[in-house]
Amino acid sequence: MIWDQNYDPFGSLPISFILAAIPVVVMLVGLGVFHLRAHIAAGCGLIAALAISILAFGMPAEKAALAAGFGAAYGLMPIGWIVLNIIFLHRLTVENGSSVVLQNSIASVSDDRRLQLLLIAFSFGAFFEGAAGFGTPVAVTAALLIGLGFSPLAASGLSLIANTAPVAFGALGTPVIALSAVTGLDLLELSAMIGRQLPFFSLLVPFWLIWAFAGWRGMMEIWPAILVCGVSFAVPQYLVSNFHGPWLVDIVAAICSMVALVLFLRVWKPKRIWTSTALLGHAKAEEDARVAAGIGPEAAIDTTKSYDRPAVLRAWMPWAVLTVFVFLWGIPSVKAALDGMHIVKVPFEGLHNTIQKVPPVVAAPVIEPAIFNLNYLSMTGTGILLAAIVGGFAMGFSPARLVGIYFQTIWRVRFSLLTIAIMLALGYLTRYSGLDATMGLAFAHTGVFYPLFGTMLGWLGVALTGSDTASNVLFGGLQRITAEQLGLNPVLMASANSSGGVMGKMIDAQSIVVASTATGWKNGEGPILRYVFMHSIVLAVLVGLLVTLQAYVPPFTALVPDVIIEAAPAH
Repeated sequence: MIWDQNYDPFGSLPISFILAAIPVVVMLVGLGVFHLRAHIAAGCGLIAALAISILAFGMPAEKAALAAGFGAAYGLMPIGWIVLNIIFLHRLTVENGSSVVLQNSIASVSDDRRLQLLLIAFSFGAFFEGAAGFGTPVAVTAALLIGLGFSPLAASGLSLIANTAPVAFGALGTPVIALSAVTGLDLLELSAMIGRQLPFFSLLVPFWLIWAFAGWRGMMEIWPAILVCGVSFAVPQYLVSNFHGPWLVDIVAAICSMVALVLFLRVWKPKRIWTSTALLGHAKAEEDARVAAGIGPEAAIDTTKSYDRPAVLRAWMPWAVLTVFVFLWGIPSVKAALDGMHIVKVPFEGLHNTIQKVPPVVAAPVIEPAIFNLNYLSMTGTGILLAAIVGGFAMGFSPARLVGIYFQTIWRVRFSLLTIAIMLALGYLTRYSGLDATMGLAFAHTGVFYPLFGTMLGWLGVALTGSDTASNVLFGGLQRITAEQLGLNPVLMASANSSGGVMGKMIDAQSIVVASTATGWKNGEGPILRYVFMHSIVLAVLVGLLVTLQAYVPPFTALVPDVIIEAAPAH
């Protein structure tokens, strides 16, 4: 029996909106105010979502339970699978001591923590975002920063802030490709429009990142390096997105940024070398974080110790292998070949093709599928696991020792995996019950202010789902429909959904749990969320203001392509 989603069960959109928002508010308040453990806070949010979906929005209880189960399965595979295997690789490098050599080699580029942060969190992280996405860049960069002596809060929070501007073109352009598919808008036009929004923030975010870490004065001391880092990323991001397409934007831009920054630092040095790894204004949180993670005040590496070139190459080898595997696994043709070898499709009977989205969220009624694709060969986490195994053998580990460390890693991240499963259960229940669409419709009733609020809708979508791709699938059609009703350019507003969404990436539960796990900080989700929350909102508002200028104010309107508006597609 098909159940039609009901977006306004009380005949009052404000009341329906408040009820739909309760599960998310419960989870965030539990994390940020009551300092509950992440899996407990997420569990409370899930219980609230079940109650509201069933009792207030009329969703059949069986379908609500199945939607939560579907989300939990997706949380473990592929998201948890990525987290588990990247932490496994990191543990291997710690066990054999190569992590110390690696950290020393990074520090040899510059002893200045601010410059290390630019190179690792922004430029190197953007490469992994472009190749894989789905939490990989935060896991890698947070693990590297913690090894360099950054505190858990600094490593986690700053990795999350850095992983914003590249997100819309992550995983070889997957969010843009999905946005084109659900809206029926031209892929290259969407790529170009996003490429005329995000480069402004690719230039801003490195400055913002260093300001958040070192304050205004600390930022201004290295502004030339920040400028080089940002410009060398923003310009290729614009050029590739506008003249090639969405596929290689982040990878090309990240490589350009890393090379430009390293070359620049060979000829330029800051007058004062910043060696502090503490986050300004968070001394107590830093102390608590270090104790929780077992990191003492002298955790920073000894950068005076030198290693010969073969030792440095051996230390970089596991991460080079990881880069190759992640890049290969991100190529569509490789994914298709692996899926062709074996894939298990598991329909969630009782949920699959039994829920229907209806107007005005979509132009015509759409039946929602619910098939869990266990494509374990093509999952990014599988590529990471193979990279870890290859790297582990190359580092001299025996098969028995690899297995032993792997099971130790599973035990180490058990609560994080549970949290990710519950978080995704909440996200999927929100999607299948229509609670997310109710919140989206409330944003859509803002008239002339819609360019700002439509951008914030993308931010909300990523904050709820943990994925710019999912947010685009969720709200892309709504953005086009609303834009056409208001006489706005649909390419502009569909792109704004993706560009605004990137700023929600730093506060989504999935990313926060990944960061906490990668840094070994148990129960660190609450402090991380409190640190990044305002950064996320302010940056999203800035994106919204840029979109508003592009909608109404010359010369910004010249950045928007002319589009022939046709009827919104039937999905």
